[in-house]
Amino acid sequence: MLLALATGAAAQGHDPREASGTSWQPAATPMTGIHADLGEWTFMGHANVFGQFLYESGEIHRTSHQAGSINWFMGMLRRPIGRGRFGLRAMLSVELWTIAGCGYPNLLATGEVCDGDSIHDRQHPHDLLMELAVDYERPISSSLRLHAYAGLAGEPALGPPAFPHRLSAMPNPMAPIGHHWLDATHVSLGVVTAGVSSSRWRVEGSLFNGREPDDQRAGLEFAPLDSVSARVALAPNAHWSMQVSAGRLHESEAGLGSQPRQDVDRATASALYVRPLASGAIWANTLAYGVNHEVSEVPDGTIEQSTHAVLAESSLRSASGRHHWFGRFEVVGKPAHDLHVHEYITEIFTVGKGQVGYLHQFGRFHGWAPGVGGHLNLSIVPPLLAPRYGGRLAPGFGVFVNLQPER
Repeated sequence: MLLALATGAAAQGHDPREASGTSWQPAATPMTGIHADLGEWTFMGHANVFGQFLYESGEIHRTSHQAGSINWFMGMLRRPIGRGRFGLRAMLSVELWTIAGCGYPNLLATGEVCDGDSIHDRQHPHDLLMELAVDYERPISSSLRLHAYAGLAGEPALGPPAFPHRLSAMPNPMAPIGHHWLDATHVSLGVVTAGVSSSRWRVEGSLFNGREPDDQRAGLEFAPLDSVSARVALAPNAHWSMQVSAGRLHESEAGLGSQPRQDVDRATASALYVRPLASGAIWANTLAYGVNHEVSEVPDGTIEQSTHAVLAESSLRSASGRHHWFGRFEVVGKPAHDLHVHEYITEIFTVGKGQVGYLHQFGRFHGWAPGVGGHLNLSIVPPLLAPRYGGRLAPGFGVFVNLQPER
């Protein structure tokens, strides 16, 4: 769950590869956060809070600006039980109060619903309760471990570590536009996962509720665990973490208009690379691919479509820990109905988005590292969409303050 933790956590059996849900990050990911021993329990915590102003350009009805706060807070309690280890995990976000309307401006982002319609060109706020789960693991031989994970809210074995947890995305306040092809199931309202791992690989499967959360962000929507996924992860050394996964998400997406909800078949592959440099700097990278296959009900029949997303993401932190440079580039095939271009209902539009940014963190302040930063964005659309976005290139920018635990 935690992207990074205080060094003392490692002594209590924390695997530095642990990221969101049961996913793995490279073991070389540096440790930051809050750590405390509470009797037989070990507490670990992390947070990332942005206060930002975002501007995204385009045609008048797609131009948008907003001030708000993107944020999440997480904590974990763990203790040994017999030969195993038991944990309690929680992750919260207060974006339902700090992000106005149906989400923050993010041209070409799509996914979920708000006010009875699907969201486009905005990124939806996260639920108040992003994770509430338990985990357990124990050795079953000298080289193998059994692990289990279950939650009212949590992440199944599908996709790379979710973007809020990736070191390559940590300085970046904005979600990828390919989020719903890669890691959107990181908030699944009901999940059970079990698997087996060694020092270099992990094989696991999940049963979960694959339905996207509704726009009532403070509640839990209980539904059958009728979606399924499986994932194989590899960690050949401390610098690399790779995975391939696939799942069937039952009734995942809201249907068009009055049409029924639709199933999604999703497959992903990703590689994360973290390299401590000779100077003491840290270089983190993510390359990810996802494909969604959907059969959508429309008034005249059905549409069967396969769409693809590719993401490349990188961040570089200076040796002092004060300077962070980050960037992201994506190419995604978006169905016309995702972008509300309903007159081209059978079309798939290949769109792209690039982003570069910088975060400067100041000195330590009671265990926290405050900072300020900014980023530039460029959305790229095909000629058919150019009239809707004021041209094929739509620039944007953001400025922000940031608060997270020190290194």
